[in-house]
Amino acid sequence: MAKSVGVTLSEQIHTGLVVDHKLVDGLRRFPEDEDDYGALVEMHTDALVETICEQIVQAANGEKNLDAVGVAVPGLVKSGVVEEAPNLPQLKGTRLRDSISMKLHDHGIACPVTLLNDADGVAAGLAARHGKLDAMIQVWTVGMGIGYGRYPFTPGVWEGGHTVVTLDEKETFCGCGGRGHLEGIMGHRAMRLRFLDMEPEEVFAGAKKGDARCVEFKKLYHKALAAATATSIHMSGPGKFFLTGTYVKNVDLPMLKEYTQQMVKMSPLQGYSLEIVEESPEVRVIGSAVSAEQAAGV
Repeated sequence: MAKSVGVTLSEQIHTGLVVDHKLVDGLRRFPEDEDDYGALVEMHTDALVETICEQIVQAANGEKNLDAVGVAVPGLVKSGVVEEAPNLPQLKGTRLRDSISMKLHDHGIACPVTLLNDADGVAAGLAARHGKLDAMIQVWTVGMGIGYGRYPFTPGVWEGGHTVVTLDEKETFCGCGGRGHLEGIMGHRAMRLRFLDMEPEEVFAGAKKGDARCVEFKKLYHKALAAATATSIHMSGPGKFFLTGTYVKNVDLPMLKEYTQQMVKMSPLQGYSLEIVEESPEVRVIGSAVSAEQAAGV
């Protein structure tokens, strides 16, 4: 029976002890006060690494013989290095896996540490929750940005939020500066730049009321997500697509399915399915632990 600790970084650090793919002893959060949610961005790298390790030690609750530790972070991760981290810029270029591993040794914990993208952690957690650890799972995380995760883990960049979904030269709202990106349409920041006089929530409320400008954007929003999904299907094949995240409430599933069906016409590729699931830090933590166990061969 594997014992691992899963960790996710976002506005907070979430940690938990995972035994046999189930969370035990609850979920830890740092910082606990919502008013301090910006604290992680303000920490320098060494302080953030130390805080992560302290949370792992506390989540382990005295257990030293862990099988693995999985740490999921937002950004581009490769071979234990954070190559890009827009939401936690102090981590860019950090050999975070090695830093955490060495610091855990100081706390008496010697086990493999796996660093992964947070959306991949979501995909693994959903696979565990839905009993699909033997199947391919793909997930869109609809938050401040747009993340793409897949299970089982496959080496690659997988920055699905930057999938090109339009050739319109005016579509330059993506935070990375690229043109025509999915996140440049669906991202929270991008919507604010597009609608300087409305918050994103007001745009979708306006679409419900029939406001023409908002209705047209809602169509664009869903066509963009359908295009990115169809591209993934054409590259990786059909499978289960989950949609989750803070702003997944903006997704109209029937509309998304209709647009996706218009884009995927080859009969061997039509065995895909789309499902909206609730955002859950517990799923992310479990997924981080499951990914670490599999990377360690547990």
